[in-house]
Amino acid sequence: MIRAAVLWLVLSGAAMAQGFPTLHDVSGVSAGDVLNVRDAPSVSGTIIGALAPDATDIEVVERQGNWGRLNSGEGSGWASLTYMAQQPGAGTPPVPRRCFGTEPFWTLTLGEAASRLDRLGEAEIPYGPPTILPASGRLDRAGLLLDGAGTLDAVYAAGICSDGMSDRLFGIGIDLILRLEGQGPVVLSGCCTLAGN
Repeated sequence: MIRAAVLWLVLSGAAMAQGFPTLHDVSGVSAGDVLNVRDAPSVSGTIIGALAPDATDIEVVERQGNWGRLNSGEGSGWASLTYMAQQPGAGTPPVPRRCFGTEPFWTLTLGEAASRLDRLGEAEIPYGPPTILPASGRLDRAGLLLDGAGTLDAVYAAGICSDGMSDRLFGIGIDLILRLEGQGPVVLSGCCTLAGN
């Protein structure tokens, strides 16, 4: 019984260590070379893309050994973390730069001074800067509050998330509740990215 409890503690700690995605810059790759992106976390994986030697703001959404999963084109692949330097200031929880979803299509852009929600066929909704609320006792989720033309409350969490439209993978899932004057609340669900594009 004690072994089972210890194993559970070790495994749950490892699962929590995955945490939120982080931003990296390519480092240690010669100017005339590239960092290969592969279909598996191994040097024997098929090359499916490449990163320039000066590439920055690369979002790593999952780690496996010394490999990081990142988006490449319309899919995702793996690059060696030996040649990627994690950007300083990676806090927990990070503030996503952009969140988005489908059915209906929407995009939430978060900025230090202002934020906005764009929904297909609707007027842009402006907000102030986001207020981030770390979850009590959890390192893998946080709350997000926006005030402006109505209110927007959200919970976002670390974990592999798909937009359902491509083979790209993201490291943050989000559920938000939008309340506008004269309208009932709307719940939207999607993914977020730390990268600006």
